Amino acid sequence: MSDCYTTEVASVATDPQRLRALERANEIRLARAELKRRIAEGEVSVADVLRDVPPYASSWAVWDLLMSQRRWGRSRCHKFLWRNRINETKAIGTLTERQRRLLADQLESASSPGLVLVPA
Repeated sequence: MSDCYTTEVASVATDPQRLRALERANEIRLARAELKRRIAEGEVSVADVLRDVPPYASSWAVWDLLMSQRRWGRSRCHKFLWRNRINETKAIGTLTERQRRLLADQLESASSPGLVLVPA
């Protein structure tokens, strides 16, 4: 009988924790979706995000961040990350400060007026 009691207590104790985790995951998804929309509309640049990474974007893959830009498809993202020797699935928060600054500088210089991107 005591085994049944401990099982009930354990399951009841994990339900609020599970709900909090689901709520947190949903908050992160919504915040990322909003950031993605703002990037696509040109309100925020990827370079700005890389320089000052919001907490909800730190576990986001670099690939997903780059793909949220207009006119950035699979090929362009792949070439950009390959040229910088960064894995597509690497989380933004695990990039070094130097790597983030390098990517941000390259993105800003590529978006300068009059600059034409030449395939690598």
